Amino acid sequence: MSRDPAAALPSETPQRISREDMGELPIRRYEGPVHLVAGHSELDRALHDIRHESVVGFDTETRPAFRPGESYLPSLVQFATANAVYIFQVQQGDYSGALREIFSSEKIVKAGVSVSDDLRGLKKLFEFEERAVVDLGKVAKRHGLKQTGVRNLTGIFLGTRIPKGAKTTNWAARRLTPQQITYAATDAWACRELYLRFKQLNLV
Repeated sequence: MSRDPAAALPSETPQRISREDMGELPIRRYEGPVHLVAGHSELDRALHDIRHESVVGFDTETRPAFRPGESYLPSLVQFATANAVYIFQVQQGDYSGALREIFSSEKIVKAGVSVSDDLRGLKKLFEFEERAVVDLGKVAKRHGLKQTGVRNLTGIFLGTRIPKGAKTTNWAARRLTPQQITYAATDAWACRELYLRFKQLNLV
């Protein structure tokens, strides 16, 4: 007999959250250390931290396209550990070796949302074979949730609202604004927090 995919969800967990309910949740942004990886010392520090983690949250940011047929490659890759968030400006330097190591590691779970799009974009920049990548949206859908974006999942499982403010800004800019940095860091951090919550609920 097949098990009800929603059976593992606590009974008080809603399968969707309304815009009104979302609007009443407290806003939460990542407030820990954020490191823009540039140069060998920052890269070494990032890799040292990430290598010692069993799970990191990850996300990418891509310059928005507003015209038909227009598209861009990813500009940023963010990883959240228990200690910090590391942002790689992949249009500003070659981090392919480090990123290939992280994504191909079986020892580090990389938790994100809509990861297929992220991975597809990154593979246009450098080749790699991903291992231990978890799509939290797919996990949520498998358990019967109707809304599977990172903001809805954060509202449902973490009881907080993460703002959308900088979503359509120019992520390819050489100098990122504080708002862009906070936005990018928050998304990666939220993915790690969601994975830990899913783990706590035996959803992954």
